[in-house]
Amino acid sequence: MSQLCYNRGCGQRFDPSANTEDSCTYHPGVPVFHDALKGWSCCRRRTTDFSDFLSIAGCTKGLHNSEKPPEPVKPEVKTTSERKELAELKPKFQEHIIRAPKPVETIKRPSPDEPMTSLQLKVSASLKQALDKLKLSAEHEEEKKEEDSDEIKIGTSCKNGGCLKTFEGPQSTEEICIYHSGVPIFHEGMKYWSCCKRKTSDFNTFLSQEGCTTGTHMWTKKDAGKKVVPCRHDWHQTGGEVTISIYAKNSLPELSHVEANSTMLNIHIIFEGDKEFDRNVKLWGVIDVKRSYVNMTATKIELTMRKAEPMLWANLELPIPKTQLKQNEDIADQE
Repeated sequence: MSQLCYNRGCGQRFDPSANTEDSCTYHPGVPVFHDALKGWSCCRRRTTDFSDFLSIAGCTKGLHNSEKPPEPVKPEVKTTSERKELAELKPKFQEHIIRAPKPVETIKRPSPDEPMTSLQLKVSASLKQALDKLKLSAEHEEEKKEEDSDEIKIGTSCKNGGCLKTFEGPQSTEEICIYHSGVPIFHEGMKYWSCCKRKTSDFNTFLSQEGCTTGTHMWTKKDAGKKVVPCRHDWHQTGGEVTISIYAKNSLPELSHVEANSTMLNIHIIFEGDKEFDRNVKLWGVIDVKRSYVNMTATKIELTMRKAEPMLWANLELPIPKTQLKQNEDIADQE
C-alpha cells in the first residue's frame, strides 16, 4: 500500500518497501518570506512569484517520511466579555491617518530583441605575460611532436570513452569498438554517461558500464579543436553594479567576446588554448550597456555591468516561464 510523503517540497506517494536514502527530494528547511521574496531557508534560490516558489525543486536527498507533522496549536478563543476587558486595559492612542508615499516608477523592461553590443575587453598585464609564456611552450611542444614517431605501441589503450581494449597488433585495428559517445556526468552523487543515462551511485559500476555506440578504436588522441566545457562562475552585486566572475585561466582576448543589450548577455570565452565556455543569460534586471565592461586577468574574467536603476536584483537570471520550462523538458525527453 503506497503512503503519502510529508517531507516539505515532496508530497508524493511511495512504496515503504522501496524507500531508499535517495528516494525523496525535499527541503529540510522552512519557508522564508521576506521583502516580497519567497524561498526556503536551506537553499539560496528566491522568487517573487508564489507559484514559482511552490515549484522550487528540493535541495536534499533522503528517505520518504510517512509521519504527518503535528497540527499547529490553535489560539484559545476568548469570550466577548474577556475581549472587552483586554481592550480596556490597552493604552489609548490618538489615531492619525498616514498616507503611503507614491510608488517610484521603475524603468520599463526593454525588448530582448534589441541589437547586441560588444562590451569593452580590458586585458591585464598578468594575462599578457602568461600568454607569452604559453606561446613559447606551445612552439616547443610542436617541435617535439614532429620528432616523435607515429608508431602505436603494444598495450596502448583505446581513447574512446568506456572502451577497455588495448592495442595488441594490426589485428586490433580491425576489431569493432564498443564505447560511449557522450561525456561522463557526476551530479548529486549519481554517475552516468550523457549518451545513455544509466545512472549509478557506485564509481566502479559506472566504469564497467558497457558502451552504447559501435565504431572503430582510437589509439591516439586527435586534435578535436575547441572543446565546450563547464566553467565555475558566480556573481555578486552592489547598489549600482552586477559583477559576474568566470574562473577560466589564460583566456584568449583575440578569440573571446561578450555581447549584451539591456536585458540579454552572450558570453563566449576561449581559454587555455582549446577550451570554450559559452553562456547566454537573460538578465533579471536592466543594465546600461555603455557603462559595462569586461576585465580579463590570468586567472579569471570579470564582467562588470552597470544597473540602469539602483535596486537589488533577486537573482542574476530571469526565471524561465513554466510553459517554456515544460517545452524544454519535453524536448529533452525526446532526445
